Amino acid sequence: MGLRAWVAERVPVSGEKLRELTNEPVPYHMKRWWFCLGGTPAYLFVVQVITGVLLAFYYQPSSKTAYQSVQHITEDVAFGWYLRGMHRWAATFMVASIILHQMRIFFTGAYRKPREINWIIGMFLLISTLMLGFTGYSLVYEQLSYWGATVAANVMDSVPLVGGFFKNMLLGGAAYNSDTLSRFFVLHTAILPIALVLLLILHISIIRIQGVTEYKFKDEPEGRARTFNFFPDHLYTELIVGLILMILLSALATIYPATMGPKADPLTTPEVIKPEWFFYVVFRWLKLFSGTFAILSSGLIVFVMFAWPFIDAAVRKRRPASEFSVWVGIVAVLAIIGLTLWEAVVAH
Repeated sequence: MGLRAWVAERVPVSGEKLRELTNEPVPYHMKRWWFCLGGTPAYLFVVQVITGVLLAFYYQPSSKTAYQSVQHITEDVAFGWYLRGMHRWAATFMVASIILHQMRIFFTGAYRKPREINWIIGMFLLISTLMLGFTGYSLVYEQLSYWGATVAANVMDSVPLVGGFFKNMLLGGAAYNSDTLSRFFVLHTAILPIALVLLLILHISIIRIQGVTEYKFKDEPEGRARTFNFFPDHLYTELIVGLILMILLSALATIYPATMGPKADPLTTPEVIKPEWFFYVVFRWLKLFSGTFAILSSGLIVFVMFAWPFIDAAVRKRRPASEFSVWVGIVAVLAIIGLTLWEAVVAH
């Protein structure tokens, strides 16, 4: 009995049935690569997992050893500098690609009925990714990462009712202590990745059940087929995007490698404290307004983002042709870009 017959007897799934299962029709607009950004964070997450596992072999999550272990990875371990650079740049691109994907979904209205639940799942994916970036940045135990985590915990403490509880859960006490880094490490390497994988499975499952939202371009000729096969056409597009990403990440990791800043000093507050770029907008917002208003308004903005499909539905019910959501999106994007650039160029 040949190997193929042996497998077929135990796994009675024919090649034809397997092709039918995986080769679902894909809307024609997905031939344009900027509509395929949903797969890009998944590629980058795989890069993060692989490089993260290799880095974890050498990393020691303790305030006494963390900085030295990262320095050892960067300077002594074979290709450690490259793996660390890949991990860092993949994190940056992952956050950027999820934000761009969320923007694409928003401006094309792909969050509308019956896809409200998947928008909410996408928001949880965004928050989980941002938390991965925050905890990963904090693990280096540099001066800026230490004080950035301290400021973030103090901001969290300002949240009414639940802030103190979550601060204690994050830090393992009322202030940064010897247990904090191990908590960040568990969050970064176990809890958040598992949450991200579960959310991705749920997100993709709903897409498979509902199908991808179709979008027709104005310059698209009439009579053209509205769909094409996932295999091989769309798969080739995803493979090309993945190959370009790997080349770009390798180039950036080589040309702009991850460096080491000063070691964390709990007794010396740096003159300038800045988080990673994807938190610039929040950091600038907190500087612009008083503590309570800044916290409450930030929470309101996040709530509105989660609830937007239902807010938009209420507006469109009263004014079906309204472009209200588009204008809100434009103002929000301009505000995010403006606040981010402002924080990037201002020293204090």
